[in-house]
Amino acid sequence: MSYGYDTPDEEAVWSVSELTRQIKDVLESSFPLVWVAGEISSITHARSGHVYLTLKDEHAQISGVIWKGTASRLRFDLEDGLQVVAAGSVEVYQPRGSYQLIIRELIPQGMGPLELAFRQLQAKLAEEGLFSPERKQALPRFPMRIAVVTSPTSAAVRDMLQVLTRRWPVAEIIVVPVQVQGAQAAGEIATAVKKLELIPDLDVAIVGRGGGSLEDLWAFNEEVVARAIAACPIPVVSAVGHEIDVTIADLVADRRALTPSEAGELVVPDLREILGGVRQLESDLRSGLRERAQRARLQLDALISRPVFSRPLSMVHDRLILLDELSSRLNQNMGRVVQEEGSRLQNISRTLDALSPLNVLGRGYTVTRRPESGEIISQLNQVAPGDRLETLIRDGIVFSRVEEVEKTGSITENDDDSC
Repeated sequence: MSYGYDTPDEEAVWSVSELTRQIKDVLESSFPLVWVAGEISSITHARSGHVYLTLKDEHAQISGVIWKGTASRLRFDLEDGLQVVAAGSVEVYQPRGSYQLIIRELIPQGMGPLELAFRQLQAKLAEEGLFSPERKQALPRFPMRIAVVTSPTSAAVRDMLQVLTRRWPVAEIIVVPVQVQGAQAAGEIATAVKKLELIPDLDVAIVGRGGGSLEDLWAFNEEVVARAIAACPIPVVSAVGHEIDVTIADLVADRRALTPSEAGELVVPDLREILGGVRQLESDLRSGLRERAQRARLQLDALISRPVFSRPLSMVHDRLILLDELSSRLNQNMGRVVQEEGSRLQNISRTLDALSPLNVLGRGYTVTRRPESGEIISQLNQVAPGDRLETLIRDGIVFSRVEEVEKTGSITENDDDSC
């Protein structure tokens, strides 16, 4: 099948590899360095450390790769949807015949890479609760051993030492030397903070440095430093830069000082103020003791002026007289009670005597009963002829036997009286 083209010479036919190589040479020589703006998507982190991604806009997209060395130097995390400007060169991957952008620098649009990295780490640690006030430790009021993690040759350490020794000269200060700027600074600071717990009897630590640019202070914005401070069992005061400089270390520390000098003021009290307070307490104590002594003296004088102390026997005599009066009243009352109870007893005796069966017998009455059981005979049906009975009279007992029983009418009370 022919499309009107002449059959080329054999030498004029290129292989796929040759054509791809030609394209590779043309593209790579034409675009040795380009700046490309776009949105990141489809991020893949390879085990080798390389990062593969896609840069796209509304109408097109291009594959990109960030080699491990470049990726390790990025200050911020890559996220889908992040608008960036990428600088790099165009390369052709010959085995697949595809081209891609080799990214050598990546800048977030709208903000610098350090600002973006700061915001990303701040959001991450805030979500974990590392900035929460509940997890922060209180500073000791009277620290006796203080560690200062900073550069030993900086002006900041001199300021801190001057404030600490002037305000609280009784404390021992241990300077833990670290780099506070540069690629190795974050690792050294984190390691030093982790080792603070190995210092015996350490009360508090200051971590910081003097002012500088955002790049100069960046070691205190690294995640490794933030996590070391958060995990430190010793209270940590962060003193990085000046008042306007806010770092991740400031946010995660137990207290933030606006300057290194203020850190010294936060950590230790002023000995002069303490001594002044002690003197005031001593003065107040002396005044209070004098007032108590005066009140005690007045109370003692009032007690001494009482009659019991001025005429001690007078009260005894009064009590003896009162005792005699009470004794006389008691005797009178007891005599009256005995007389009243004697009269009452006589009345009861007369009443009992009147009710005595013997008195009844004395008036001519008798009591008949069975001698065996003592049963009182009060009705006719209780006896029968032949029964043996005993009759109690006033001066003895009459024994008898029933010969005959005869029923008569009931004896009334009037009849009894008449008998």
